[in-house]
Amino acid sequence: MTNQIVNIVEFSILHDILDEIKSIFSFKISNFSNTQDFLNHENNKDLDVSNSIIISNKNSNHSLLSKTINPKNLILIENIPIRIGPLIDKINILLIKKKYNFQSQFNIKNYIINLNSKVISNQLNSLKLTEREIDIILFLKEKESPQSVNNLQNEVWNYSSTLETHTVETHIYRLRKKFKNCFNDEDFISSSKEGYKI
Repeated sequence: MTNQIVNIVEFSILHDILDEIKSIFSFKISNFSNTQDFLNHENNKDLDVSNSIIISNKNSNHSLLSKTINPKNLILIENIPIRIGPLIDKINILLIKKKYNFQSQFNIKNYIINLNSKVISNQLNSLKLTEREIDIILFLKEKESPQSVNNLQNEVWNYSSTLETHTVETHIYRLRKKFKNCFNDEDFISSSKEGYKI
């Protein structure tokens, strides 16, 4: 798989900040001073759009919401100043999803998950997953340490101040219950005071 790219459009100050710390990233950063330049590159197939995401300022970039750009590949920032840590986490989870979408099917613990059909299975049974459940599984799979409800809010739900913590806990509870009922597996997602872990 080729290197993943984060395209920053009409947000030079954000590019400058990320460029200063780019050595800690596993992705490349591209900067476009205006939207038309970016769209020209995209139309000319100079960009591997399937393997990249786009970040821009929501107030200045309505034209990025075009038919050719998948909204799932777009991060529009409306509240400034922003916290860089949560933004980098958001970038990473989008890139994680792209990586696994590229692979389509992969192993996790004793299961095979197919992202196209949204089905997870073992040798005996299979279980249909929702998009949110897949997001939760992918996020937790990438993390070595338990993840708190706040981390899940920020990264999987793209945190909204209207989201209540019990929303996250309810989704995790339902997902764990599905695994118990379908696979008799109560340990797929473990829970501790530090958070949730696969």
